[in-house]
Amino acid sequence: MKNVPLIDVIIPAYNEEESVALVLQDIPSDWVREVIVCDNASSDRTADVALKERATVVSQPQKGYGSACLKGMEYVAKKGVPPDIIVFLDADYSDHPEELPKLIQPIVDQDYDLVIGSRALGDMEEGAMMPQQIFGNWLATNLIKLFYRYHFTDLGPFRAIKYQKLLDLGMNDPNFGWTVEMQVKAAKMKFRCTEVAVKYRRRVGISKVSGTVRGTILAGHKILWTIFKLL
Repeated sequence: MKNVPLIDVIIPAYNEEESVALVLQDIPSDWVREVIVCDNASSDRTADVALKERATVVSQPQKGYGSACLKGMEYVAKKGVPPDIIVFLDADYSDHPEELPKLIQPIVDQDYDLVIGSRALGDMEEGAMMPQQIFGNWLATNLIKLFYRYHFTDLGPFRAIKYQKLLDLGMNDPNFGWTVEMQVKAAKMKFRCTEVAVKYRRRVGISKVSGTVRGTILAGHKILWTIFKLL
């Protein structure tokens, strides 16, 4: 890994016009080459707001968290010079984008392949995660530990990964299973993984997943199905 790596940021976004500017403004610009906002069939002004903040915007009409991330990867793959590291984070301002260097340093300094920003280890605002999310995280990470002998504490969306390692994973989940697919495949392929504590706050607006009973059930089912599918 070079001392000064090329870093691209991929942000999946669905109807996040109220928060996406805050996210983009807090990303340390001197650390990243390009920020790609993947507009996931938003019906609001998410794309316009992101463009105003000088982000690159790519459109993904096929709804799904993973679909948006894959569209961002598709864009990055077409660049003349590939990045060394890809950072993923959400557009709802629940993560603290200014903590990006914390996720990069273990890759640069200790040659880790994948770094997860763990909300479980960090300072989490009361109410930032619903009880069902906390339980789902606990269950999923313990299943990964049981089946794959990798100790994670979170499936948090804020993460950094070496670009070539990301390609090696062959990511394909179009929906809620994206984060757990990455961690399970990384464990199966014996990647060097670690976690860093990150802060987490109440998101701006209503969650498209945990904000509804149906969304929570679907996400939980998808995560568990992904873990067992990859056994």
